Amino acid sequence: MSGRGKAADEPSTHSLETAARKRSRSLAALGYTKPQTYEELRAVLSSGTVHFPKRLRQVAIYLWQNPSDVALGTIAQVAAQAGVQPSTLVRFAQIFGFAGFSDFQNLFKDRMKGSWPETKGGQEKTAEPNADLHFLNGMIGASQAALSRIGNSFDIAAFETMIAHLAAAELIYVIGSKRAFPVTAYLSLTLSQQGVRNVLVDNVGSSALDQVGCITPADAVLAVSFSPYNSITPDLVAVAHERKARIVTITDSTFSPLVRLSDTWLEVVEQDFGGFRPLAASLAVGMALVHGLVSRRTG
Repeated sequence: MSGRGKAADEPSTHSLETAARKRSRSLAALGYTKPQTYEELRAVLSSGTVHFPKRLRQVAIYLWQNPSDVALGTIAQVAAQAGVQPSTLVRFAQIFGFAGFSDFQNLFKDRMKGSWPETKGGQEKTAEPNADLHFLNGMIGASQAALSRIGNSFDIAAFETMIAHLAAAELIYVIGSKRAFPVTAYLSLTLSQQGVRNVLVDNVGSSALDQVGCITPADAVLAVSFSPYNSITPDLVAVAHERKARIVTITDSTFSPLVRLSDTWLEVVEQDFGGFRPLAASLAVGMALVHGLVSRRTG
């Protein structure tokens, strides 16, 4: 991109500061104060009353999903992983009343205190003999981290409500595309094997909207969606919402467009390794939902 094009795309420092001041005032008007803990920050972000422009929303999603990486990384590293410029992280921090990113980052560092894993016998992990084995172990580690996160912050009430909605449905529509499709395909198969009537919305022949065309208030939707939320899934779930079907969702942040359409939802965040994300946690939660609804129906 030429220097002229870049200048045209990037706002001036003055305009950024003005925007930050305006947004700070808007947060104050909503009754929010400077977050003192990571939990307070999450509460503000999940309130649904703060609306960010595209780049700042991108930052919010990354911070929500990767608090440990934010705590341990430099501003350059966090910015690169979030896909934004470091100045965008500074802007985001200033919105919440912090002087800069380092002060804001302390919320994430404080969250990690006391949570460091213990080492046994002072042993250090040896280097992997080849790149393929290194990647395999990385994927295993990412899966374990995602599963551990579920164990630490699982919403049991939402989980039970989701089971109740699914168990009461005449027909379950299972919706998910792109990276979520392997999860929904397996859940649909398992439901069928357990004798539970369901429709896998697979969009073969671009027929997804037709596949949900007969949904009724007696039915339910089990939707799965992950960031960047650029699939057809929100449009399909919106149809089900308009037709008064029950909607339960597995997604990875409060910023998912499915949250506002759902009767209830569960947060499942898969851990990244080398640009890839295994689906172990999403499959585990999905299979637990299937087990739960089958138990309700046969118990």
